[in-house]
Amino acid sequence: MKAPSFGYIKARDLGQVFDLLEQHGDEARLLAGGQSLLPSLNLRLSSPGILIDLNGLTDLGGITETATSLVIGAMTRHVAVETSDLVARHAPLVAAAMPHIAHAAIRNRGTIGGSLCFADPAAELPACMVALRATLVIQGRGAERRVLAADFFRGLFETALQPGEILRAIEIPKAAADHRFAFNELARRHGDYAVVGLAAAAEADWLNLVYFAVGDRPVTAPRAAASLLRGDVDGAIAALEAELEPDGDLNARPETKRHLAGVLLRRAAASLRKA
Repeated sequence: MKAPSFGYIKARDLGQVFDLLEQHGDEARLLAGGQSLLPSLNLRLSSPGILIDLNGLTDLGGITETATSLVIGAMTRHVAVETSDLVARHAPLVAAAMPHIAHAAIRNRGTIGGSLCFADPAAELPACMVALRATLVIQGRGAERRVLAADFFRGLFETALQPGEILRAIEIPKAAADHRFAFNELARRHGDYAVVGLAAAAEADWLNLVYFAVGDRPVTAPRAAASLLRGDVDGAIAALEAELEPDGDLNARPETKRHLAGVLLRRAAASLRKA
């Protein structure tokens, strides 16, 4: 395996990033952690004209908090998220998901923003952000906009990012005192992409159930959530039959994925009751 020829520039500031994106258009790719991009280059699945390295832009990383939100810079490494006391305190669902993301070597280099922008439908973090009602902060030249995670993921490897924009940060509402969560996935081996996964978050009278690896983006199950809020676990599992339409893949047939989704929901119900 050998990557195709491409140009490379390590960006010194955001202004240069936007200049390069404007200059090179579709030929440019942003390099964050590179844990998905570099394999795709080596397999010749991607052939950019130029890589724009963001690793020198320290202002795009870090974990901070405001009065109401946990703020994670897009260039923050997975390992920093995994070991953060702030994340464990204010977004425990994310903390629970982090050890399931690939392996330690990958988490040492991979970034939270890279994972979200890659938008793999079998990845853990997109589902977590949808479940937690996070907001993604998108930066363009001279302008910033915010998009709810539920609206950010548009399809298979497709997001709401427009040409010339980058993901700057993620804002996650701080968990309230009555916050409850559950995370679980079924994979052939720990560290592999999930066959089926579920991220669940609840507070007071709302509950989000968000599945991954069952569609072309994170898939919510509002009818199942409504049944679970009423304490009807069997009804919630039955509702999944109408809400999930997974395609078969190398790991499982659609019927198997639906069955496993119900298994994860029953496990989540038990976890949510204990929380």
